[in-house]
Amino acid sequence: MRCVVTGAAGFIGSHLTDALLAKGHSVLGVDDLSTGRLKNLDDARKNKDFSFLEKSVVGLKPADISLGGVDWFFHLAGRADLVPSIVNPREYFEVNVDGTFDALECARALSVKRFIYTASSTCYGVPEVYPTPEAAPCSVRHPYGLTKMMGEELTLHWAQVYKMPALSLRLFNVYGPRSRTTGAYGAVFGVFLKQKLAGKPFTVVGDGKQTRDFTFVSDVADAFVATAASKVSGEIFNIGSGHTYSVSRLVELLGGPVVYVPKRPGEPDSTFADITRIRREVGWNPKISLEEGVGRMLAVIDDWRDAPLWEPNTIAEATRDWFKYLS
Repeated sequence: MRCVVTGAAGFIGSHLTDALLAKGHSVLGVDDLSTGRLKNLDDARKNKDFSFLEKSVVGLKPADISLGGVDWFFHLAGRADLVPSIVNPREYFEVNVDGTFDALECARALSVKRFIYTASSTCYGVPEVYPTPEAAPCSVRHPYGLTKMMGEELTLHWAQVYKMPALSLRLFNVYGPRSRTTGAYGAVFGVFLKQKLAGKPFTVVGDGKQTRDFTFVSDVADAFVATAASKVSGEIFNIGSGHTYSVSRLVELLGGPVVYVPKRPGEPDSTFADITRIRREVGWNPKISLEEGVGRMLAVIDDWRDAPLWEPNTIAEATRDWFKYLS
């Protein structure tokens, strides 16, 4: 297949690009490199079936696409991280909403055979049901979750009105090599790995008993490929590990001392995807356990040597607006 991957130089996008190339597909990676890194595409750039376009998804046009037609269009470009979205909601709206609109219109003009949108499990807010099914009500708590949900609604609307063969994948707590190492306070794995390298205690939020559906990035990439190859359209699929793990268990696997920081308002005590639907309709199943995934992360821990070091005082400063607006 001829594939477009927006956000190809990002964490998940680069792994998806590698997975597609490994299966013999051709890929045009689109990324403005505002958060993505060309280094993530080192292997892909050695492949004759890969090409790269340095461009924002905002304003993307069919004339920008040089594949001579597109079969699968994967839209991963967007602004991530919860805390910065509270500080700068305009940027999140422009990239995550306007950018998704432009991606959809570009894909529609190209008559793609499949459009896959990257949604977020943050749309569920604090769920009432665990594991959480796709039918659970959405209750977003921050601009990041809102803009990702709006992008999903656009995608499903285009599937309904324009008969675009589109799907939305709600991702749960993705981790793995190449996850972002710079910028704002964000995902727990990057924070913990840098703290371990620096010999500092892990900053555990609350009491550490909260659980997360940590899902390894190679499983997520496989889910994108499997759903693109399916005949399902106009659906939402949860993408999770099939389990939920406590932050204390993660700390135990990483090994090191702990210091506790205040629990943030509006965060769920658990994230846990019900993946029955994608197992039934697509036949996808996650493969990587937390124990195996953590082992793979520790094997490349030096990748986080230049990452910012977060400590209780800097975390408090970075999350000040979170407590201000969401308490």
